Amino acid sequence: MQSLEPSLNILLTGASGCIGHYVVEQLLAYTSHHLYVLVRNPNKLNVNTPPSDRLHWIEGNLQDLTGLSSVIPSMDWGILMATAWGDPTETYHINVTQTIALIEQLLKAKCQHIFYFSTASILDRSNQLLPQAEELGTDYIRTKYQCFQALERSSFADRVTVFFPTLVFGGDAHKPISHLSSGLPEVMKWLWLIRFLRLDASFHFLHAQDIAQVVCGELEATRQTIAANTPLDPLRKVVLGNPAVTVQTAIEQCCAVKKIPLFPIGIPLSLWLADVLIWLFHIRVAAWDRFCLTYRHFTYQNPINPRKFEKQPYAETIADLFRE
Repeated sequence: MQSLEPSLNILLTGASGCIGHYVVEQLLAYTSHHLYVLVRNPNKLNVNTPPSDRLHWIEGNLQDLTGLSSVIPSMDWGILMATAWGDPTETYHINVTQTIALIEQLLKAKCQHIFYFSTASILDRSNQLLPQAEELGTDYIRTKYQCFQALERSSFADRVTVFFPTLVFGGDAHKPISHLSSGLPEVMKWLWLIRFLRLDASFHFLHAQDIAQVVCGELEATRQTIAANTPLDPLRKVVLGNPAVTVQTAIEQCCAVKKIPLFPIGIPLSLWLADVLIWLFHIRVAAWDRFCLTYRHFTYQNPINPRKFEKQPYAETIADLFRE
């Protein structure tokens, strides 16, 4: 096996987000790599590490790649986490057009490999593309689906690893709170009612700190594979998640944390009852939400957490999330 260079030049996008903060911290703390971070405002990246000459700021965004022209030729690796949602036109431009363009520019230069972040929402239970994600998904989900299809058709698919995060928790006083973590207090307010329900559904989740641990582990493992001249699978899929947990188990763990007694005989949450609750609480339900109510089991094949690299996960159970 060839010896590895001691450090890489890594371009990161999306570093100011929840996952991005943890990834930057892990890379600075546990590797010797130089990080070139594309951010609109450096003040939005508040990493909990000592000042480092290995952290380099590039002010800009994916709307205009010209600001990266002087940096791209020296990049050895890319970790692309940036994403957009909201405006449909901008979402497609960032999530598909500009992301593909950046990957092409990096790989035409000296870049060895790209880690690209998608979402597990576009996969079915066999880790294949889920057609309903494109047909019914939000702009964010649909454009992630379309970007993956574009990567599949590309000539450089064997130089891209796609990460598929499942449900992401994380954030604290110094880092952005993930969408799910921000909604957890509201869910807990209704736990007294939720405990009476029984829902046949299951899911995976992973804390952003554990995602960062996996990124570091996959980075070194992939480097070893490349150094050994071992061919990589085209567009390798890596689902990020702890083992699947049922909704009922999640409710039980939440009740145990809050010391709320469980109702011994639960009421099955059928589709008609869900419709009643939607009407009663004036909940807006989009086409994707309706599909999720019927699909229910968002589970995947071979999800990984830090244990793959013999590391201790930060949050392996729902109860672990309440440390924060």
